[in-house]
Amino acid sequence: MRTFRLFGFAVTVLVALAYAAGHGDDKPAKKPTLMEKKLASAQKVLEGLAKNDFEAIRENAGILNDLSKQAAWKMVETPRYETYSEEFQRITLKMMNQGKEKNLDGAALSYVDMTLMCVKCHQHVREVRIGHAGKLPSGRGE
Repeated sequence: MRTFRLFGFAVTVLVALAYAAGHGDDKPAKKPTLMEKKLASAQKVLEGLAKNDFEAIRENAGILNDLSKQAAWKMVETPRYETYSEEFQRITLKMMNQGKEKNLDGAALSYVDMTLMCVKCHQHVREVRIGHAGKLPSGRGE
């Protein structure tokens, strides 16, 4: 039951993010930002979960993992941010393997873990940017 509630929470968060990202001014098409690429791949993983499409799960978890390794991913340089990025990569690799193994329950649980990791990391980035994160002796945020 707890897994189902977490999955429902993750779906709600992604739907809200997708809705917000899709509603803006009607401007000419532009190159998608890294965040837009991340959201698109996350939505495709969710679609794969809903449709029992293991290839979509595997492929888009791989895209998310690849995106996480790009230089543009680095929003702040703190030990906690590095930990979140490494955990995100671990989770997306696990989700790729679960898609390959046709493990729907495992992939769904990994999707929830990934979503929660995104929320925690984004919260940390906001805190660092507005100066609420603890400072290390070197002057960097935690």
